[in-house]
Amino acid sequence: MSRSDPRIVGTRRGFLAGAAGAAGLVAAAAAPSAQAHRTAGETGRAGVLPFHGPHQRGIAEDQQAHVQFAVFDVSAETRADLAGLLRAWTDVAALLAAGLPVGEGPTDPAKPVSDSGEAVDLPAGRLTLTFGLGPSLFEADGKDRFGLKARRPAAFVDLPKFPGDQLAPARTGGDLCVQACADDPQTAFHAIRQLARAADGAASLRWIQSGFVSGAAPGKSPRNLMGFKDGSINVKTSDPSEMARHVWVGAEAEPWMQGGTYMVARPTRIALEHWDRMKLAFQEQTIGRVKATGAPIGGKHESDPLDLDAVDADGNPVIAENAHVRLAAPQTNEGTQILRRSYSYDNGVSFIAERWPPWRQGLELDAGLLFICFQRDPTAGFIRIFEKMSRFDMLNQFVTPVGGGLFAIPAGIMPGRYLAQGLIET
Repeated sequence: MSRSDPRIVGTRRGFLAGAAGAAGLVAAAAAPSAQAHRTAGETGRAGVLPFHGPHQRGIAEDQQAHVQFAVFDVSAETRADLAGLLRAWTDVAALLAAGLPVGEGPTDPAKPVSDSGEAVDLPAGRLTLTFGLGPSLFEADGKDRFGLKARRPAAFVDLPKFPGDQLAPARTGGDLCVQACADDPQTAFHAIRQLARAADGAASLRWIQSGFVSGAAPGKSPRNLMGFKDGSINVKTSDPSEMARHVWVGAEAEPWMQGGTYMVARPTRIALEHWDRMKLAFQEQTIGRVKATGAPIGGKHESDPLDLDAVDADGNPVIAENAHVRLAAPQTNEGTQILRRSYSYDNGVSFIAERWPPWRQGLELDAGLLFICFQRDPTAGFIRIFEKMSRFDMLNQFVTPVGGGLFAIPAGIMPGRYLAQGLIET
């Protein structure tokens, strides 16, 4: 079935064309799209990953080269309207993941097109769409907005304010998030654009961050903008036991979260000009790894285990006490591991005041790391690790978290169902 096949018709056409108001949204999304369910199963096409399954995509898959991470505020006021939005998003996402347009394409010159068209002729590019729920969807300003407050998982806590945080309200929090990952940047952008169009009248964009990663081939760690390999110690996504232990939510949660996970996403600016003035030896001591190879200091290969007990001739630790890798290591965090799936970003230049000497101020690169991680329990995962790192990590003089949040990622979507249906309808 080709992308131009006239049978590929989205069932949300009226809504996607700009139906106004939540009532129009619910009416348009009343019935699941059989076309979306059918096309999502066409996994034989090049670059198409299955949409349906027990877990959401974009977590355990090999990392794609590009991301568009978008966060939305919900304006819908009733649970029925929220359900309509999630149904519509599910149907649109299934088409997008299959590399198919949303709707027929341009047919009537007097009406808006149902798909913006910038992905026509582009491959699916291993597009994955990962949806999350923010704490404010359950309760905001003391209000139980959709009658969901009592169903907020116990593990879904508020992130504390960490030392060094400079979180801009415009880039922090939000009701719903979507992580669109693909091998082509325009494919990822197109996906977020169609979901934003589908949300018209029920939700609007709050903040968005694009990102990229190089060297993300299977078995290889990509390098971040500091020039070091990123994620050398990570959960093995190919090992079901590791994923069950560290990433997937189990029987401790309600069924709608079982098989889901918790995502922390934090855009973190890096003072690259400051970093680039540092001597190589200092950079390596700060990270705790050799820049050229990724090996831990004292080792030869990136895969060598950290030897945190090794000392030099003077009795000093070979890997410094406040080196980044030591503070993040499972050995120093009661065995805790999180699944890192981060992306670099480049937002051009901004007027920036550095946090540490020489406290330069002026136009600098507004670039850094869109830190993304997944875990079974945020308190035992990211919060445990970062509470210590935010206080003692040598890297803190170069990095500043500027936004982000914690999101509950519901279980995967099975055919005939929609995102978070078990939460919304029970």
